Amino acid sequence: MNKRCLYIFLILGIHFCGSQNLAVLKYNGGGDWYSNPTALKNLIQFCNSNIQTVMDAKPHTVEVGSVAIFEYPFIHMTGHGNVVFSESESNNLRAYLLSGGFLHIDDNYGMKPYILEALKTVFPDKEMSEIPLTHPIYNSAFSFPNGLPKIHEHDGLAPKALGYFHEGKLILIFTFESDLGDGWEDANVHNDPEVVRLKALKMGANIIKYAFEN
Repeated sequence: MNKRCLYIFLILGIHFCGSQNLAVLKYNGGGDWYSNPTALKNLIQFCNSNIQTVMDAKPHTVEVGSVAIFEYPFIHMTGHGNVVFSESESNNLRAYLLSGGFLHIDDNYGMKPYILEALKTVFPDKEMSEIPLTHPIYNSAFSFPNGLPKIHEHDGLAPKALGYFHEGKLILIFTFESDLGDGWEDANVHNDPEVVRLKALKMGANIIKYAFEN
């Protein structure tokens, strides 16, 4: 990205200059950022067919400290383990989110304590809050009146979505005890029933639609 485009991103917001594509966030700390390798291609295909997006068929990959994140209105992050952001990476991610970018973090089981700690370095002055059932992210394309669908049991707890808001807009959503990404994977990976996979894909489409349109 050239400096002029970056300047426009920062001043006017990422949606005015970026393409309609998404990327997987590569991070440090030892966590498997590359888990669920078939998930996003299936989500992209579902969104292009059902909510009129025009995303590239394969997701891109960006590093958290790279200026390349400003090329994408939507970034997805997942994994099972540790997450560490350096000071420069935290600053870069903060600038991306405050300038109009959107981050979806999906706990693939075991990520929660590490990502919550890492996010404190991104927004030390903000508190995450639970996203209310009345929020449009649960109804942007498909209706989820009861909130996140439960895809995999793990600890048997209810699925939850926490988020950061900026100027009234949701800029980051953290989903856990749901495992949406597992539901997006190829059917033979987890052998989930089609009805369960469809719920995961529909909720993913809701998140993308909200991010692209707000």
